[in-house]
Amino acid sequence: MKKIGILFGKERSFPSAFVERVNSKNIQGIVAEPVSIDKVMQGEDSGYAVIIDRISQDVPFYRAFLKNAAISGTAVINNPFWWSADEKFFNNALATKIGVPVPKTVILPSRELPDDTSEESFSNLTYPLDWKGIFDYVGFPAYMKPFAGGGWKSVYRLESRDEFFSKHSETGQLVMLLQEEIVFQEYYRCYCIGRKHVRIMPYEPRNPHHLRYVAPFSPSDEMQGKMKDIVLRINNYLGYDFNTVELAVRDGIPYAIDFCNPAPDADLKSVGEENFEWVVENAANYAIERATAHQTGMDNLSWGEYLKKSIRQEQL
Repeated sequence: MKKIGILFGKERSFPSAFVERVNSKNIQGIVAEPVSIDKVMQGEDSGYAVIIDRISQDVPFYRAFLKNAAISGTAVINNPFWWSADEKFFNNALATKIGVPVPKTVILPSRELPDDTSEESFSNLTYPLDWKGIFDYVGFPAYMKPFAGGGWKSVYRLESRDEFFSKHSETGQLVMLLQEEIVFQEYYRCYCIGRKHVRIMPYEPRNPHHLRYVAPFSPSDEMQGKMKDIVLRINNYLGYDFNTVELAVRDGIPYAIDFCNPAPDADLKSVGEENFEWVVENAANYAIERATAHQTGMDNLSWGEYLKKSIRQEQL
């Protein structure tokens, strides 16, 4: 029997619906359940062919458990090794290399020294930074946000240089991005599952949270094709099997704003019934696909084109 597990935290609607949907398909030799952990022994099989990860970004113990499961053959969605290495600034840099429009973005050292460091730890960092060059490149208004993490935590909209310095003084040890504001006409949040299934959802981030999927616009066929191409290109290069990409459309050009959401919101109350049904059905089908293809004791993870190309170049 091949088991599909889902690892989750406070959320309830998606995990329970996912387990129910997989089991309702009555696929011989495959069963889904919430992951159960009573001990984690180094190098030992987790007992799951596939695990959908919805919480390890917040729980280091779970991240260690998933890496151990992965090296023992579990297909973890999403790849815990890549997710541990990934962050938003790298994603933006990668996007510039694969032809995906993104806002002008710079990364900033933390306002306060990280623990266990001193001024001598930053011998290679020029002080002061070239603030004029940075501000001329990004422009104002601009957004400042952590280079890692999500959920609209510690995000600032800034109108001027003075406001930047005032707000940056509040960020402590966070490493921040300063990013061009894209004044958009339309905005979309796009599920991508299995690097082939895409759901483009009109999204209004300026609405209250419970109304963000209620938007007065929809994409033309041409725009839908452009956005689907961008979503697939990003996820194939990063290697994410379950992710959302946020696209802001300015003057007919979709800009990738946020595309590192490997445990994206899938709650029924926030995404709505139609989007919820789509993500449950496609996640269930994809997990079954991965369980069917699972090979005991082998590497069953997905790896993105960025890493695959690097390996191929090393072999030449």
